[in-house]
Parts: sequence; C-alpha cells; structure tokens
Amino acid sequence: MYNGKTLLNHGVEVATAAGTNPIVVLGANGDLLQATISNTNTIVIVNEGWEEGMAASIRCGLQKLVMISPSVEATILMVCDQPLVTTALLISLAQQYRETGKPIIASSYANSMGTPALFDKTFFAPLLALKGDEGAKAIIKKNTSLVAIVDFPPGNIDIDTREEYEALLNNTPTGI
Repeated sequence: MYNGKTLLNHGVEVATAAGTNPIVVLGANGDLLQATISNTNTIVIVNEGWEEGMAASIRCGLQKLVMISPSVEATILMVCDQPLVTTALLISLAQQYRETGKPIIASSYANSMGTPALFDKTFFAPLLALKGDEGAKAIIKKNTSLVAIVDFPPGNIDIDTREEYEALLNNTPTGI
C-alpha cells in the first residue's frame, strides 16, 4: 500500500487518467492480485509463463493489445513498482511521440533510460522477440538514435525489496 492504494491500482489509475485503456499483465499470484484491481474496465491477463521473466509479460500484454486493437499505432510499457509515475508523465510520453516522430520515447532517470516507455508499432516485433528476463530497456539501448526522452528524475525509485518499500514510506515525496 502507498498513498491509500496498492502500487498496482496506482498504476492502473495513472494509465486510465492518461486516456489509455490499460492492459495489466499479472504473474505469480495473478488470481489473487486480479481481485484487487478496482478499475473494472481494465483488461487483466494472467501470464502463466511468468517464471521465464519480464519478456514473457511483455509478449503476453502486447499480443493481447494487437489482438484487440490491430490498428494500434503505439503502446506505453510501464511497471507497477515505480510508485512515482504520474498521469502527466504518460501524457508527456505521448506528446513527445507526436512532436518528435521518434519511434521510442523513454523516461530518463539516474543516467539511464527506461520505463515508462512508449514504443511505436514498428518495434512490436522486437518486443515480441524478447526472451527471459530481458526487458524493453534492451531495445532502448540498441536503438538510442531512435529514442526521444522525457525527464523523470524519480524514475529510479522502484520497489523490489522490503527495504525499498520502507524507504519509500519513510521519505514520502510531496505532490503525488
């Protein structure tokens, strides 16, 4: 829980408020987590191959997106363990896409580029080809000349451990 909601629901709410139709890919304990999602318009998929790693979740979600919306031009990939993602950030990614014409728009933080990141449909095949624990950052790194960025200084705050969660709770930023 963070700011009165789960990190998963925060991500869903941010994505919905940005005008997207979120597709949530769940892995381990997917059935339990699915019951906690408060937005009933969210498409939820349980990735049965979650043990493979991040690539399996990307493939699962992207395959569903293309199936339900074959003419989609781009998608934003995000993770729910970045609690400081905002609706404004997601809108900025889409705006940069329209303004720059670049096929990848990545968030920039801690001398790195990563998620949330927008990928044009021309990168759907490479995303679908990812394997194991390789994520979208690998595609960003291989195509830096095709990437525009949006600054997201708190993007390096992600919650992977109990200690990181405790630090988040003890240093709650304002203005979220």
